[in-house]
Amino acid sequence: MSKTRVIILFGGVSSEHSISCATASGVLSAIDRNKYEVIPVGITQDGVYVPAEDDVQKWALTEGELPEVNFEGKSFIWPTTGSKTISYVENGVSHSLGEVDVVFPVLHGPNGEDGTIQGFLELLGLPYVGNGVFASAAGMDKEFSKALFQAAGLPVTPHVVIHEADWLADPESTLEKVKGLGQLPIFVKPARAGSSVGVSKVTSMDGFAKALELAFSHDTKVTVERGLVGRELECAVLSVKGKTTPKVSVAGEIVVTGRDFYDFDAKYRDAEAAKLICPADLTQDELEQMQSLAKRAFKALGCFGLARADFFLTKDGFFVNELNLMPGFTPISMYPKCWQASGLSYPDLIDELIELAFERS
Repeated sequence: MSKTRVIILFGGVSSEHSISCATASGVLSAIDRNKYEVIPVGITQDGVYVPAEDDVQKWALTEGELPEVNFEGKSFIWPTTGSKTISYVENGVSHSLGEVDVVFPVLHGPNGEDGTIQGFLELLGLPYVGNGVFASAAGMDKEFSKALFQAAGLPVTPHVVIHEADWLADPESTLEKVKGLGQLPIFVKPARAGSSVGVSKVTSMDGFAKALELAFSHDTKVTVERGLVGRELECAVLSVKGKTTPKVSVAGEIVVTGRDFYDFDAKYRDAEAAKLICPADLTQDELEQMQSLAKRAFKALGCFGLARADFFLTKDGFFVNELNLMPGFTPISMYPKCWQASGLSYPDLIDELIELAFERS
């Protein structure tokens, strides 16, 4: 039996470039090589597609270093519409790589996770893993995802949205909006970024302008969220072939021990800053409530394939923080960890995601 040929697409023009490389490392290490022929394709930070090395260690996060895709003389060429033949060009000469069956884009952040690459692959007619154009775009934008959650009757983190032009033109009105959140601390976040890039925890309004400046360096729109006191919980959502209702894993919990909050360094650079506990210690009723909310949030964004649902559990109950539509896929990331704790192995998880890609196409 011939193997399914799958492109693992990673890197990208995004502040999360290196995290995408690490996710690719995880997928490359776990995918069943007896079933799949893997074709790694990287995107440089300048937007150049390149054939990439099939090297788990090269793309993994290591202490003090962040992996990066670089152009080394070869440019990857996508097929023309209606074809599945891929190639690369070196020194002006084209070399065929044969046909490809499916693309697994493990891109994080803008220009990859936000519907852009999904639309591109649809125009090429190539099956791909993960969410479609609309869900990807909505999930990437905190303003619109929260609006869709609210429209579906889901409890969301209290927040306001600030546009850079409005802040510069009328900072007093912006401050009034923020005061309406009622209390400190607050979290200032770029509306269309992930991995806690550009996020600040503000405990005094003296630091608010600086937090906005940082967030605006990543996006022209930010969300300001009320800090909630409670537990930070996550669960993994996965579509089921032939069914409209997804399945949901057990819950995991993030316990931050060495920092003010679960920031970029805590996630990727400081192993001692946080503990990822899976399964989390919840009652059966709490778990079922969380899983039900995750399914509703998944449906509210029109998701298909996968998502990680992030929650706060407070004295007032659960609040949906966000859905991450292409969560981290390193072996220690919460998404595969939650499925492993639910009885689904990492290689089997990849199998299911690829099968779903073919089902949609």
